[in-house]
Amino acid sequence: MSEFKRWLIERFKIERKRFDRSGVYAYTQRAMAYNSNKIEGSTLTPEQTASLFDNGTLPVNDDYYRAKDVEEMNGHFLMFNYMLDTLEEKLTENLIKQMHYELKSGVFEDRANGYAIGDYKKRPNMIGMYKTALPKDVETEMKQLLDWYHKQEKSMKILAEFHARYESIHPFQDGNGRTGRMILFRESLKYDELVPFIILDDDRSKYLEGLKEFREHHKVDQLLELMQKEAETYYQECQYFIS
Repeated sequence: MSEFKRWLIERFKIERKRFDRSGVYAYTQRAMAYNSNKIEGSTLTPEQTASLFDNGTLPVNDDYYRAKDVEEMNGHFLMFNYMLDTLEEKLTENLIKQMHYELKSGVFEDRANGYAIGDYKKRPNMIGMYKTALPKDVETEMKQLLDWYHKQEKSMKILAEFHARYESIHPFQDGNGRTGRMILFRESLKYDELVPFIILDDDRSKYLEGLKEFREHHKVDQLLELMQKEAETYYQECQYFIS
């Protein structure tokens, strides 16, 4: 593992244990939760996200806060911690389901709608105009995807293809993008050949175009280029915390 990633994982563990809200662990939690939720339509700002993470409160605001946005932001913080706790484990269906559970178990709207929490979808869903795997096929397709992934030599291109295929399956009723992007961060943190990164909301259109390119042409060129760019951005941001 690269020296940078060894340092990063060590700081994550130390700062989390100390409830440190001033280092790279807090920066990464806030940045990932804000951007990943924002890509999915969250209305919370970076400042509001930081306040939730730092002390569990929201600043006084003349506008209303959407309960779902707050619940999903808190769920994302929990999902990140679960990812850290299980970093040494093999990526499995059960691990992915538990990540989804951490993200969604506190979301009232999803429970009220009867969505499966921590389990595969029970109803068909679409990505815009694109159909995804039917509920009856999800388990088979996820097994095939993971079997394929674990046989590959890890590279950013393989990770890009894994993500694009995962999003095409769309295994959960909601929260697919956020669990998928957490898997990206996890696997890129875990394997020597990869560099960790966060997909930024500023690059949302490029990200969606990359997923579209895979659905229509089975290519990951755009997605791979974006991931490499985001890896460099995250690495440079982390340099601030290295003394």
